[in-house]
Amino acid sequence: MAITEVTAANFASLSSETLPVLIDFWAPWCGPCRTLSPIVDELADEMADRMKVAKCNVDENQDIAMKFGVMSIPTLVILKGGQESGRLVGAMPKARLVAELEKYL
Repeated sequence: MAITEVTAANFASLSSETLPVLIDFWAPWCGPCRTLSPIVDELADEMADRMKVAKCNVDENQDIAMKFGVMSIPTLVILKGGQESGRLVGAMPKARLVAELEKYL
């Protein structure tokens, strides 16, 4: 599985990725996050040639979550060229998530 755990130390390298980056902002206590997490994991494998997937635990990386203005979780932020190009909030079925992501890839 090609998932990167986002930290303050590696965040800058994610911003310089050539592929779009999907950042999953989550927390272990969040029920909808636990529902969405396996779907994001599957997409990390299935779409590895089209996007990079990263996860950011908002409890451990509050500064990064604040930088993106994450107000509720799960929040998925799509970066292209280091800039936010899209945002999805809340858990959703895999088919809907794939359809939404296609708009940004």
